[in-house]
Amino acid sequence: MSTDNQPVQSQIIVRRGMSEDAEHIIGFQQNMAMETEGKTLDPDLIGAGVAAVFESDDKGFYLVAEAEGQVVGSLLVTYEWSDWRNATFLWIQSVYVDAAWRRKGVYSAMHGHVNDIATSRDGICGIRLYVEHENRIAQQTYNGLGMHEAHYYMYEVDFVL
Repeated sequence: MSTDNQPVQSQIIVRRGMSEDAEHIIGFQQNMAMETEGKTLDPDLIGAGVAAVFESDDKGFYLVAEAEGQVVGSLLVTYEWSDWRNATFLWIQSVYVDAAWRRKGVYSAMHGHVNDIATSRDGICGIRLYVEHENRIAQQTYNGLGMHEAHYYMYEVDFVL
């Protein structure tokens, strides 16, 4: 692994996640919940949630990033139908990059892969994601990749967590 903070994107391979990656993805999601919200995820619940994505293409798909023979990041892509556009937004969710690989181009490589998918398919009208208000580093990254802050707030009713 590179010891400096220079991007090593050329060493990063992004591929579609497979069920064999579930353990990594589950671990990444548990780490993210703890790091960003101080929450401990129920292992059975997150395990079933990750497995459901692999069992049903209509839920979305995972991308994983590999470097030096190990999985170092992942994200989930889901779908949102837009009647205004008569097309689908791809939503980037559940982004996680291993702490040792942050600021080295891992997310940029995964984002580029999503962008390639979106621009190569008919019926995709854009890419969306949400980010914690306090996560300024992620916001800078997304801005640097050509995304911009939307004029929407997100509201929810969470029946599970």
